[in-house]
Amino acid sequence: MQPKSLAVEGALCTSSTKQPTEAKLGPATTESDAQTILQLLAQQVGERSFQNWFAGKVKLKREGTFLVIGVASPFFLTWMQKKFSSEIAATAIACIGPSAEYRFEVISELEDVSNIKTGKANSEITTAKSAVLPEPDNCETKPISESRQSSQNQNRKQPTAYKGRRFSDLATFVTGTSNQLAYTATLQASDQPGALYSPLFIHGGVGIGKTHLLEGFYRKTRQLYPSLQVVFLTAESFGNYFSKALQERSLPGFRQRFRNVDVLIIDDIDFFESKRIFQEELLHTIKHLESHGRQMVFSSDRHPRLLTKMSEELTTRFLSGLVCRIESPEIELRLAIARQRASKLKTLITEGALEYVARRFSNNVRELEGAINCLQTYHVMTKQKITTSMTRQILSDLERDCIRIIKLDDIKQIVCTTFGISELDLKSSRRARNISQPRMLAMFLARKLTHAAYSEIGDFFGGRNHSTVMFAEKQVRKWLENHSSIHVAHQEWTTEEIIESLEQQLLAS
Repeated sequence: MQPKSLAVEGALCTSSTKQPTEAKLGPATTESDAQTILQLLAQQVGERSFQNWFAGKVKLKREGTFLVIGVASPFFLTWMQKKFSSEIAATAIACIGPSAEYRFEVISELEDVSNIKTGKANSEITTAKSAVLPEPDNCETKPISESRQSSQNQNRKQPTAYKGRRFSDLATFVTGTSNQLAYTATLQASDQPGALYSPLFIHGGVGIGKTHLLEGFYRKTRQLYPSLQVVFLTAESFGNYFSKALQERSLPGFRQRFRNVDVLIIDDIDFFESKRIFQEELLHTIKHLESHGRQMVFSSDRHPRLLTKMSEELTTRFLSGLVCRIESPEIELRLAIARQRASKLKTLITEGALEYVARRFSNNVRELEGAINCLQTYHVMTKQKITTSMTRQILSDLERDCIRIIKLDDIKQIVCTTFGISELDLKSSRRARNISQPRMLAMFLARKLTHAAYSEIGDFFGGRNHSTVMFAEKQVRKWLENHSSIHVAHQEWTTEEIIESLEQQLLAS
């Protein structure tokens, strides 16, 4: 039995062309295999187009999950992609399986083919400007590799061709107290896909490493288990694929591709909030994969229970595996990340300057790395070693740009969304706990994150006086000191966890 082909992002290409008879090929391409591919391709493009553009003019081979098409020149490559991409995609799927990909290679030995004169076609080829393929609407990436150009161009440096998405490596993930649990769970699950934690659900604020872990999981699983069918995509891409399948009435094909994978990795699952039809399709996909012991990995900006506009059944599916939280990086972790980034960029910088960056950029890793990038640019420009005083001056504008101005209306919207209450309830005189607690939290955050006076806050939240706001602030501080719990979405949360989640949402919105 042939092992399943490895699916990578962008491999789920659909085609509206006629489906050829399937002829699955082995991992190596023999002469007979090449002839089989050509026959299937001829069915797709038609005999006339096949004779004009493919017969004796291209080289075909299989490399793993890729169908590789060798062509004579970058111009010819662009023309082929423009005219025959869907037919080639369908042929690749017929030969290799639903996870198939294809790519082009420029082979100098075929150079005479680029001189074909076929009227309009020839003029379109010669006006092409780039050897980089455009991405099809229904695919996320389509990697290309370029071979050497013709002999007269061998000494000319060729631009690097587009290689598709580069996936992060778990080996480059810097660990600390705030992310150790999520990192360990990712390592363990990638060692034994489907055996330990499925689904693995990683949540946390913006820019603190969720996508890095998911990409690292994908990369490691591919390396350890090359026979498994692994798919990585964002929740938005999943929704786009589903919408396209609905429009083209090709839902059976969509479901076959996503429900036959061995590992399904979806980033930013919170995108599905309030999107009922997407949630239903995802739920059925999860049920199918779960019943077959497949591995699933998801990420979100919030805990599943805080995704208040997600269906209860879908939420319980997320909770059935392992839920790991990544917190904002502590000072030691931020310093380690700053050192790693500076070392990678070969930035001459003092330890004091790195400590300054780690202290001042505490919200997320992206801001921290952006600050080091800025210092590296200054170092390249001046050839000077970056000191603490220089860092303070260089980053002053960047720090100012990172300030997020939070308004009372922002707090109102985030609190209402998190607790599932209406604006009228929040501002009403109702004293029920499920209303009064969110109201006091909103007033507390307004005092902490805005410059509004007590009277202004009280007036905004239902025309209350300043003493009501002062009482709310004092009450929330008591909750924090006593580690009191607050009821949210059928579950108890500590006050500290709720406030941190609300603040992260406010900073990210």
